[in-house]
Amino acid sequence: MKELSTKQSRILNFLRKFLDDRGYPPTIRDIQNGCKISSTSVVEYNLRILEREGYIRRDREVSRGIELGARRIVRVPVIGAIAAGEPIPVPTPDTWSMEEAESLELTEELTRGKEGVYALKVKGTSMIDALIGDGDLVLMQQVATAENGEMVAAWLKREREATLKRFYLEPGRVRLQPANEDMQPIYADPENVEIQGRVIGVIRRL
Repeated sequence: MKELSTKQSRILNFLRKFLDDRGYPPTIRDIQNGCKISSTSVVEYNLRILEREGYIRRDREVSRGIELGARRIVRVPVIGAIAAGEPIPVPTPDTWSMEEAESLELTEELTRGKEGVYALKVKGTSMIDALIGDGDLVLMQQVATAENGEMVAAWLKREREATLKRFYLEPGRVRLQPANEDMQPIYADPENVEIQGRVIGVIRRL
């Protein structure tokens, strides 16, 4: 991004304040009046520069189609498959190769701006009632702990298998709960369960 002119900075500051105060973006005429600019064409010229430099993005089909900030694209590696059913062996995080993995290019909105995001292909239907089906991709944030009710990739150490389930820590055990009324939960010793990530999004197979 290049350094902005005084007029461009004034427009950008006006946009931010207008959005903060009203919750929706201004029109070109609002910007002209608010920044005391001679004509709408001068506003349009400066908005084009702000858009080109990534300070704003625009939808010219609507009168208030101005948003702050550019959509940042992030690379998310697809590093394996995980069972939404009975656990299946998958590579451990230590053996996943980010360089060799297939990857997705997603907007930062989909990854929620979080670090350490990866994707896994779902096998099975145990999470179907959570709208996660066979062949879908789940976006995972690398974490080592989880709250009750969160959907996680759980590694069963002794079995060397992983599964996608909702996590519940109960007295003396962990319950890995499917979201499918036809399937039973998995119960495990807490020492045998390692959280490898929690679900932050789903990309559905069409």
